Amino acid sequence: MPKHYRPAGKKKEGNAARYITRSSAVKQLQVTLRQFRKLCILKGIFPREPKKKFKGNHHSYYHTKDISFLQHDPLIEEFRAQRAYQKKISKAKAKKNKELLRLLVERQPTYTLDRLIKERYPTFIDAIRDLDDCLTMVHLFAALPAIDRLKIEVQRVHHCRRLSHEWQAYIGRKHKLRKVFVSVKGIYYQAEIDGQKVTWLTPHALQQVLTDDVDFNVMLTFLEFYETLLSFINFKLYHSINVKYPPVLDPKLEALAADLYALSRCFDANSKTSTDGAHEESELRLAQLQHQLPSNEPGALMNLVEEATDDVMEDDDEDTRQCKELFKDMKFFLSREVPRESLLFVIPAFGGVVSWEGEGSPFKESDESITHQIVDRPTQGHLYLSREYVQPQWIYDCINARILLPTDKYMVGRIPPPHLSPFVDNEAEGYIPDYAQTIKQLQDAAKSEVLPLPGVGQENLDDPQNLLAAGFINRTEAIEAAEKKKKMMALEKRYHDELKLELQGGDSTKIEIPVEDKPSAVESPAEQNSAETDIPKTMMSRKKRGLLEAIELHNNLSMYICFATLPPSNYLLGKEKKQARISRLQERKKKIDETQKS
Repeated sequence: MPKHYRPAGKKKEGNAARYITRSSAVKQLQVTLRQFRKLCILKGIFPREPKKKFKGNHHSYYHTKDISFLQHDPLIEEFRAQRAYQKKISKAKAKKNKELLRLLVERQPTYTLDRLIKERYPTFIDAIRDLDDCLTMVHLFAALPAIDRLKIEVQRVHHCRRLSHEWQAYIGRKHKLRKVFVSVKGIYYQAEIDGQKVTWLTPHALQQVLTDDVDFNVMLTFLEFYETLLSFINFKLYHSINVKYPPVLDPKLEALAADLYALSRCFDANSKTSTDGAHEESELRLAQLQHQLPSNEPGALMNLVEEATDDVMEDDDEDTRQCKELFKDMKFFLSREVPRESLLFVIPAFGGVVSWEGEGSPFKESDESITHQIVDRPTQGHLYLSREYVQPQWIYDCINARILLPTDKYMVGRIPPPHLSPFVDNEAEGYIPDYAQTIKQLQDAAKSEVLPLPGVGQENLDDPQNLLAAGFINRTEAIEAAEKKKKMMALEKRYHDELKLELQGGDSTKIEIPVEDKPSAVESPAEQNSAETDIPKTMMSRKKRGLLEAIELHNNLSMYICFATLPPSNYLLGKEKKQARISRLQERKKKIDETQKS
């Protein structure tokens, strides 16, 4: 036998060595197909698509390295232990040993996924980037009914509801919400955490109908992992604002399904405690260090106070400050027919104070300080003249526009304007709705920008003095624009003079250029650099050359306007040439007619 002889089929090469089918992987790991699927979901391993499927197209393929990675995971041993323990429970149930069955059920082994969270997400930013599906799944199961047949337990639904409310309470407290859109599927939200945008979907508060074509076992496996992930993230976010996690809620408000309001009160209590503690700590620090301050340095105490208060103050970005001021000093009251949970989330996130109809509300409907009441039915029993009655869409449109829109289009009984999606780029789509243009004009007016009003021409906006007064350009740019306009007026005047000399029969070359219009012999370095960087038209492409010619034509358009303003006497020379040509044509036609008659 040769030394390098290899029997056929003993060693795999190519795709057969890099990939493995699902049935082979299950056999190698010695687990059931259900446990293998659950293990892959928890570990983040998914099927692959090799270029050449060596076992056929009806197989699922995995990386061999991924399966080897699963083979050494401690979670497999826990699954095997649970499987063996379930056999004990089944045996006790078959023997009808109730005492042993009770003990086995109470002592059933459990496992945690904390190690997997730290393994899959080394940093907090990595977890935030993968939060979209997590929030959507948790909010979905928070709205589902508990069904034992599908293994959707009551405790799991309550846990999902609590996690979702904790997330919403933090977003509303820190004013991190950016966009809201109400669609047929549900309500889309987008928040910004540490520079990362997080988008999730929450279902409407309606009765959910569960279908049989959905595998809830797979969804429950994803939910098990997402619950642990969201708990980690909420723990990190709550500790960043010095709030204990999990927060202790008021049992009365929790029983009334007012979890968001209970969480906001918990935030207020913790912030007050932390502020008092920080104030006492700063006073103690000042008292201890006061004898160390030099007497001839009056600013030392002020510097120490600033250092002590810098720890309490928090730097907010521009978007957060803008969201915080949108509904400031405004009080809202929600009627019973509006989506209460959504409005309780979005209104405080933008600086407003909100109450609702029912027990546990902070203030009643008869409060005279209420500025807006959100209603969604055509008639009202009692109207208060001190407040405005608007539909819920006004809240969402104001949030997306970041301004307070006029309420006349959103009044009760009227058909509101179209609800535009903030996730669509109208300029990229090539179509801008009419109401989007109206909102754009209102945004510009809110920013105190100059708008082209009726009766105001573009020449008024092009005047450098007007632009300087409006704040569009600075003084240096205004001076440069004024010099450029002066040169253009001088060139236009020279052109008028040349036309007058041509009509009078004079020489147009005798016209002298004004002193300020003559090119200087010594150019500045900036002008020399600009002249050197100019590209000749012959070296440009056809598209760029046409664009340059269009710009030059637009800049020199004012030179040719004078043709429309010249008096009729200046066109005599052209009329005489035209009349002479007509007379020559008439004479030629007359000679042709005479030759034909003879």
